Formats: sequence, structure tokens, C-alpha cells
Amino acid sequence: MLVEKNELYPIFLKVNQLNTIIVGGGKVALEKLSFLLKSSPNAKVALIALDFSSELLALTKKHKILTMQRPYTSNILHKQHMVIAATNDSEVNAQIYKDAKEKQLLVNVADTPHLCDFYLGGIVTKGNVKIAISTNGKSPTTAKRLRQFFEEVIPEDINLLVGNLHRFRKTIKGNFESKVNALNKLTEGLLN
Repeated sequence: MLVEKNELYPIFLKVNQLNTIIVGGGKVALEKLSFLLKSSPNAKVALIALDFSSELLALTKKHKILTMQRPYTSNILHKQHMVIAATNDSEVNAQIYKDAKEKQLLVNVADTPHLCDFYLGGIVTKGNVKIAISTNGKSPTTAKRLRQFFEEVIPEDINLLVGNLHRFRKTIKGNFESKVNALNKLTEGLLN
């Protein structure tokens, strides 16, 4: 049996330093914005749509997110780094994808995996520890369940451990390999 592989490369983006635009004003845009802000409350994001749901507007006001009430045109992609297409019009979403690719921007078209450079997977955050979970766009429900599991098993005081290891790491003498060996030895019983 041939096992399908997940070819995605996980990275952690500093979205508080990158310009992100979400095109759409409804339920899907709300979901995408909520997910982004949960992981990075200071994300630099703006929204454009003809109309915005009251829930979405409340969230944008709470986080001081720029909203532009107008139709999509490709000029809104100027000075952006990432684009999330979340309209209820598949033709507009496809045009956003095409325009974003022409400008070499990262793009996610909601619920259209073949028109995505990235997915917004499950994320677990406990202090400085962040774990990203992906099912390669196949099962958001599985990612959600794994996220819930990790949220339960990772202790709330994990930041104390991370801070202590960070301070210890600064005191280790020697080359890179000896530092890695010392940290590995110190943490080998961590999961037992």
C-alpha cells in the first residue's frame, strides 16, 4: 500500500511584521481572521469586502483592524505579503489567486486546497511553545482533535521549563555539537 505523504513545510511567520489582506466579509472571513488573531493578536491584517457581518466588524473594532468596504480589485494587493480569499464567489476567489500569483504573494483560497500556498492548520500555544498541526488540508476535524489533545497534555507551566533551558543554554561552553549534546542529555527524561 502506497502511503500518501504530507509535502508541506511548516514555518512560523511573524505576521505582526507582514501585511496580510483578507478578502471577504462573512462567516469564512471571520473564521480566518479569528484563527490569525488567536495565534498572533498583533497581526498586521486588513479586510476588504462589499459588506461585513456584525460579528466580523465587532472583531475588527476590538483589534483595530482596517476594513475597506468596496469591491475587490488587484490594486489592493500592493505592499501585501499574504492574501486570504474568503468570498462566497468562486470566480472572485480564483481571480484573487491569479492576481496574487502574478505578484508572487502567498495565497490561501478558503476551502479550495489546490488554490492554496499555505493552510491555516491547528495550532497549540502555551507560552513560548507553539505546535502547528496539519492534515494536508484533508481533515480539519482531525487537526482540531489533535489540537485539543495537545492543549490538555502540555502543562500550563511549560514556559518555566523553556525559560530555564534558555538560561542554561547560554551558560554551556564549547562548539555547537557539544551544546546540543548537553541539552539532549538534560532533556532526555522530559517525556517519560
